[in-house]
Amino acid sequence: MTTPTAATRRSPRSLRDAWIALAGLSAVFLFEMLDNSILNVALPTIGRDLHANTTSLQWVTGSYAVVFGGLMLLFGAIADRFGRRRVMLVGLLLLAVVSLGTLFVSSIGELIAIRVAMGVAAAMTTPGSMALAFRLFGDDGTRVRAINLISTVGLIGLAVGPTAGGLLLAVAPWQVLLLVNVPIALLAFAGILTGIAPDVATDLHRVPLDLAGAALGTGTVVLALVAPTLFVDEGAGSWMPWAVAAAAVVAGASFAVRQRTARHPLLDLRLIARPLVSSGLAFKAAAGLAIAALGFLVTLQLQLAWGWSPAAASLGMLPQVIVLIAGGAIVSPFVRRVGLGRAAWISAGAVVVGLAVWTVLGSLGYVWVALALALVAAGLRVVGVVAGTNVLRGLPANRTTIGAALVDTASEVTTGVGIAVAGTVLAALVGGDITSSWTAAQSAGFQEGALIAGAVVTAIAAVLVTVGFLRARAGDAAVAAPDAAPATGPVPDAAADPA
Repeated sequence: MTTPTAATRRSPRSLRDAWIALAGLSAVFLFEMLDNSILNVALPTIGRDLHANTTSLQWVTGSYAVVFGGLMLLFGAIADRFGRRRVMLVGLLLLAVVSLGTLFVSSIGELIAIRVAMGVAAAMTTPGSMALAFRLFGDDGTRVRAINLISTVGLIGLAVGPTAGGLLLAVAPWQVLLLVNVPIALLAFAGILTGIAPDVATDLHRVPLDLAGAALGTGTVVLALVAPTLFVDEGAGSWMPWAVAAAAVVAGASFAVRQRTARHPLLDLRLIARPLVSSGLAFKAAAGLAIAALGFLVTLQLQLAWGWSPAAASLGMLPQVIVLIAGGAIVSPFVRRVGLGRAAWISAGAVVVGLAVWTVLGSLGYVWVALALALVAAGLRVVGVVAGTNVLRGLPANRTTIGAALVDTASEVTTGVGIAVAGTVLAALVGGDITSSWTAAQSAGFQEGALIAGAVVTAIAAVLVTVGFLRARAGDAAVAAPDAAPATGPVPDAAADPA
């Protein structure tokens, strides 16, 4: 029997030809989007059943996010070396087993341990979903449609998660919300096992794993994710969030030095400098920052500044939910019409415009809030597909999983930064506890705080989009130059050498 190679392996000609694989990959992304959204509604019930305080409940969700974000780069590098399909299948089995372990939880500490293990499983599986979808098809148009389909399934899970969780809690114990992961993991396992061919040896990155770089990279992301939470919880006047933020900067600088000096770096920084990669990451970071900050600010505005009930406020967020779900229908036609490059910066620009609309006009009435939510959601819907696709297009075939991990990490970190910036500014200007019922003075001060917080976040997002646009232009210029080297060719260094 002849062993398949990258050159001889045939790609499916349509999404229908690969429906089994796409079902498995969509189930992976569904788990990522559904997990925290469905669990949040059960936190009060969990607190009563396990006698947990507020800080412990925060770590039920926070521990998952920190571990997930911190380990994505490491497992992306492992998958590129030992097989994307193999690592994803192991991660899905881990997810099914630890989710079953929820049945035996009797304390908040045990539940947090379960959530940590789920974060490990998510880090093993999520980056591979984009990388495998990209590898599955041979042309960019089909890749965009495939990633758009996978994203749509996940966003539906994000949208229906709280409602589904609330309905389940009415008839079943909270443990059921985590047991839902078991059939999702098994569906994903079956789809990937039967629908995706094993990794081809020539597609793998055959160099030793940089363990020191992995430790520094993981530490950087973990600290960067913990710092925003501390800024919101402890306030900017406390020393702790500043110390953690400083430690993140030191760890990040050490990681960069290590990657420049290591013989076999975990992440060759020259790959990030490639125009398609750097522009895609900048656009994705801007979108993550915007959606997190706007969601945080609008929630406070509707419930605390305007006095809406939680139910009414959830309905107030519907423009965002509707656009995120229904917007999938416009992604592929839009990309075909304007091209991947223009689609990326136009959609990222829409995110900045949406933030600016809320900052300048959001206090004048709900119609402006709805418009801002719709604009940011529309931009996110497109950029979430095309930016990730561009990053993978700009990388060698044996580095696509760590590229997908970079995309997810950029989004995770900037999500935390967006909430931290908005929360810290509001805490400083509104005064008191910004998560409880506000006094008249706090409500009056919200407008000033919202204006400054919105302006700061909008400015950061605008800088990221500008950087992405300039890097994309640089890539176009390099391709157009007669003597230019290929923008997406292999990197001739130790990182690309065979083992």
